[in-house]
Amino acid sequence: MSENGRVLITGGAGFIGSSLALRLVDDFDVVILDNLHRNAIKDTGLLEHPRVLMIQGDVMDRETVRKAMEGCDHVVHMAAIAGVDTVMNAPVLTMRVALQGTMNVIETAYEMGGMARFIDFSTSEVFGRYAYKVTEGHVSQLGAVGEARWTYAVSKLATEHLALSYHRQYGFPAVSIRPFNIYGPHQVGEGAVHHFIDRALAGEDLLVHNDGSQIRSWCFIDDIVDGVLLAMKNPKAVGEAFNIGNPRSTLTIYNLAREIVRLCESGSKVRSVPWEFADVELRIPDVGKARQVLGFEPRVDLEEGLVRTIAWYRQEKS
Repeated sequence: MSENGRVLITGGAGFIGSSLALRLVDDFDVVILDNLHRNAIKDTGLLEHPRVLMIQGDVMDRETVRKAMEGCDHVVHMAAIAGVDTVMNAPVLTMRVALQGTMNVIETAYEMGGMARFIDFSTSEVFGRYAYKVTEGHVSQLGAVGEARWTYAVSKLATEHLALSYHRQYGFPAVSIRPFNIYGPHQVGEGAVHHFIDRALAGEDLLVHNDGSQIRSWCFIDDIVDGVLLAMKNPKAVGEAFNIGNPRSTLTIYNLAREIVRLCESGSKVRSVPWEFADVELRIPDVGKARQVLGFEPRVDLEEGLVRTIAWYRQEKS
């Protein structure tokens, strides 16, 4: 085993998980547990890395979780059903994976003992439709019961309470991370940046919901990975929740689409399409707590991050 330890990343073949693993393998042995529903790891070289063990399986299977966790002293739990369209089409599965899957992972980690850190990935969705410079202490605001959009947020808020309750009652070294709109190279799935760059490079119309006036703060993948690494190392992180994002990189969805068209030097048009479902209208984090406690500082501003991301997509398509 590496002198720094062994890390299990559930959902580690996804966009954020594989990006985190790329940084961790310099110092840790890494175990990745994933059902490969979204496979961002295939072109990273991680599967051939001598310090990486890939286990294809599901967090819903308690025995598979136990097998993957053997010898690990850090767990980063990212496995979840994600993406607005996917969540709305499968709300029951979304909640089952979050609630039962997270219970499996936390209980197994607690029973096996010896954990230095357990990091549970939550979501900025817990702040609801309108979130302006929200701090971790803000009251979460969830949508109407029965509205499929909010099943992801409800289940993730529950996993936060579960992880931090294990800390309060048992001294379990849990931390909760709330990521805000992450983008960058290797992204797969339904993210707006992924969608816009893919279509802009193909010369296709970029589609925004309604008038595109929804406001987001965009955080480059390297910055979220920095935040996770700081939470793994800093003992003051234990028992806390942290917003990780980049409030400087804030703009409307419509202007994000236009910026991507410009940076891609594309002839694509930005076109509005009707969206009759619940949406997040405003989401800007306050990262003051992460800055003060962890020393976190987002380093990559939006234009630089988009340029780097576009360059990766161009290379992938060549």
